[in-house]
Amino acid sequence: MKVKDIYGQLPTLETERLIMRKITMKDAEDMYAYASDSEVSRFVTWEPHRSLSDTKDFIQFVLQNYEDNKIAPWGIEYKDNGEFIGTIDFVSWHLNHQIAEIGYVLAPQYWGNGMITEAAKKVIEFGFENMNLVRIQARCFVDNLGSERVMQKSGMSFEGILRKGMFVKGKHEDLKLYSIIK
Repeated sequence: MKVKDIYGQLPTLETERLIMRKITMKDAEDMYAYASDSEVSRFVTWEPHRSLSDTKDFIQFVLQNYEDNKIAPWGIEYKDNGEFIGTIDFVSWHLNHQIAEIGYVLAPQYWGNGMITEAAKKVIEFGFENMNLVRIQARCFVDNLGSERVMQKSGMSFEGILRKGMFVKGKHEDLKLYSIIK
């Protein structure tokens, strides 16, 4: 299996409330609405988007990754209203080791409703069934209790703290590591 086997034609995934699909430029305003929120970007590696242009630049990067058959995120659409509410993806995939790591972001008005857990469970299922993975992991800053709950509710087990595991936004951050095994 190769990255292009999955990402050459990124499949649409569906759950009870969500559609995970390719991102398009039509998603720019919805994405900007949450990506410009400093509370959303507090626990991620990127800074808040300062303008709609920042969001469009990111989407263009994603579209190029789709075109080049590289790892790229699914956009998350809420079925009830068609709103683009976040992204989820395998932020890394080590084919030889059959290991991948997921990452996600969600618009704050949808926090606490189990939506990102619903999306994560579907992506984990996809990884085990379609990508030949034996281990899927996720990491979060130690203070990111919301993300940690998503990992727990997705069936992942706590493995430990990676002390100074990531240098981001000018400082080293400790990370909690969770995983699930096929």
